[in-house]
Amino acid sequence: MEKLKLTSSEIGSLWGEYVNGTATHIVITYMYSIIEDEEIKAVFKDAIQTFEKQKEQIKIFIKNEGFPVPVGFNETDLYTGKERLFSDAFCLNYLHIMTLHGLLGHSTSLCISVRKDLRDFYDSCDNDAKRMYHQTIELLLEKGLFQRDPIFYAYEHPEYISSKDFKDGFFGKGRTLAATEIISISLNLKKSIMAKTLSIGFSQVAQSQEVRQFLSESEKTADDQIKAFAKILQADNLPVPKSLETEITISTDSPFSDKLLMYHMGFLFQAAQTYHGAGLAASMRTDLVATFETIILQNLLVTKNWFDVMVKNKWLEQPPLAPNRKEISKEK
Repeated sequence: MEKLKLTSSEIGSLWGEYVNGTATHIVITYMYSIIEDEEIKAVFKDAIQTFEKQKEQIKIFIKNEGFPVPVGFNETDLYTGKERLFSDAFCLNYLHIMTLHGLLGHSTSLCISVRKDLRDFYDSCDNDAKRMYHQTIELLLEKGLFQRDPIFYAYEHPEYISSKDFKDGFFGKGRTLAATEIISISLNLKKSIMAKTLSIGFSQVAQSQEVRQFLSESEKTADDQIKAFAKILQADNLPVPKSLETEITISTDSPFSDKLLMYHMGFLFQAAQTYHGAGLAASMRTDLVATFETIILQNLLVTKNWFDVMVKNKWLEQPPLAPNRKEISKEK
């Protein structure tokens, strides 16, 4: 049987996996060079080797379909021999959060893949990400760095919603948070803490004033979102994860190109929209709905500013586009 050509969705997933993966790969390669804890270092070595294997396979898929391999990010975006910017604890937290992104990305890519060799590839990528997920959590727990979500206490019997007040978060007596709502609040809070911390660290080392300005604005946006989520948790006397700012040193010596700093922050804010959308869909209290809607709009503004800076500096690589039939007909 003739081998199926890859669809536009399949090519798009490979393109995105390559560009996003090479950006993260540069960051964890730098982190590996500065980590002192041997256990953490071993996990990073595994992560680096795993992506290098995946990257080569992605290149083969793309080349075999006649498409150019994306430029992505490479050693020119990594400045070696620079001062330490992150603590070992932050590096491990970073790898854990990026592994969550990888799990979601691989699962999405698998769901839109039809050809068996591509399905097998994403299946193996998913298994790699799950292995990394377990490794990072075990190490975070072992070192007392993992921040667990709030604990609820069991009720004696199942109950049904009996009042319209259940969805009221602004007026009336309202109610406390549901366990199903905590899922998105907690996950989005942790990811906003990571985004804020990276914005601070990156702003210290960015070379361009324009990039530093964007990073300052993204830090404020992430901080506003942290405060919004924290306020909701604290109203029910629930704990808020601690910040990570103290895990960033005072170094002003950049280990990365400004292009990489910008791309990485843009990726985090765009990826966060998926999680915010899930939080919005799971919210049954009006104040939660309003909070997620506000945050989604804030992220759209950040993404617009990010796009403008990236295009102005010719840092944003163009993904494969559908054929423009009108232009093709004009050329005849």
